[in-house]
Amino acid sequence: MDAKKSRIRHIAKSITWRIVASITTFVLAYLFFGDLAKASGLMAVEVVIKMLLYYLHERAWYNYIRLGRDNE
Repeated sequence: MDAKKSRIRHIAKSITWRIVASITTFVLAYLFFGDLAKASGLMAVEVVIKMLLYYLHERAWYNYIRLGRDNE
């Protein structure tokens, strides 16, 4: 897989994972706070922060960790 395709794949994985994780955060925040505005606000902030962190984590693994990868 070339570098451009791997970046696109990592971005796509970041987005789909954020959807799952953000729904979980929203549900938990709503259960704790009982307030849609607070749950929505928390979810909005964590979407941006955690998507960026996940992408950086994926790129670090791709560039520096060879564990489980075929020799390229």
